[in-house]
Amino acid sequence: MMDDRPIWFAPKRYGYGTGLPVAWQGWAAIAGFFAVVILAGALLKDKPGLMASIIFPELAIFLSIAARTTHGGWRWRWGDPD
Repeated sequence: MMDDRPIWFAPKRYGYGTGLPVAWQGWAAIAGFFAVVILAGALLKDKPGLMASIIFPELAIFLSIAARTTHGGWRWRWGDPD
C-alpha cells in the first residue's frame, strides 16, 4: 500500500513524535507557529485568557499538521532505522 501524503518532517529516532523538518514546508509551518505565538504573546500579554485561546488552537493545528506529514507517522521508536 503506497502512502502518497507529503513528507515535511522526519520521525524521531527514539520516542514518540516528530523530528526536524526535511522540507521547506515543515520549516514554514514551524516559522508560522512561532510567529503566531510571539505575536499573540506581545499583543496580548495583559490578557492571558485571550492569549491562551489563540495559542492552544494554534498548537493543536500545528501538531495535527506535523503528525500527518511525518514520514511513517507518529509511533514509538526504539532507535531502529526505518
